[in-house]
Amino acid sequence: MRLLLMSDTHLPRRARELPAPLLAELPRADVVVHAGDWVDTATLDLLESRSRRLVAVYGNNDGPGLRARLPEVAYADIGGLRFGVVHETGPARGREARCAERFPGLDVLVFGHSHIPWDTTAPTGLRLLNPGSPTDRRRQPYCTYMTASVAGGRLVDLVLHRLPPRRT
Repeated sequence: MRLLLMSDTHLPRRARELPAPLLAELPRADVVVHAGDWVDTATLDLLESRSRRLVAVYGNNDGPGLRARLPEVAYADIGGLRFGVVHETGPARGREARCAERFPGLDVLVFGHSHIPWDTTAPTGLRLLNPGSPTDRRRQPYCTYMTASVAGGRLVDLVLHRLPPRRT
C-alpha cells in the first residue's frame, strides 16, 4: 500500500498550485495524508477528487470552511498500522515523549506546522513523521513531501522528496 504524505500547502499564499512532481504522485498513492494548513478549500477539493483515500486534518491557518470539513485529529488503519494525523505537536524538544503519551495507541503519527521534515521513533515505538512543506521551505534548503509503503504491517520505503526550486 503506497502512501503520499504532505502538509502545509498554504495555497494560494505560498504558491499558486501544488508542484507537478507532487501531483504526479497522486495516481500512484493508495492513501494521501495531509497534516493541515491548506489555507484554501480548492486544494482539499482537488485532493478529495483525485485521491483513492484521503486522511486529513485542519491546521492553525485554516479557516471555518476547512474546519467544518476536517477534524483536528484524524485516525486511520492503513495496512494494519494505526495512523494518526495532527497539525501541531509542540516544540521539537520532548516531542517523542509528549506524542507517545498523547497518542498511546498509534504506530505512526504524521504532523506538520514547522515545515521541517522529521522522522524519529519514540521509545514506545511510535514513529513520528513530518513531511515538511511542498510549497514553503521556510528555513529549509528544499520544499519537501514524503512517500512510503505499508507492507506486512510495517512502514517501509520511506522517502523524503526534495522539490526543485519554483520558477518565478
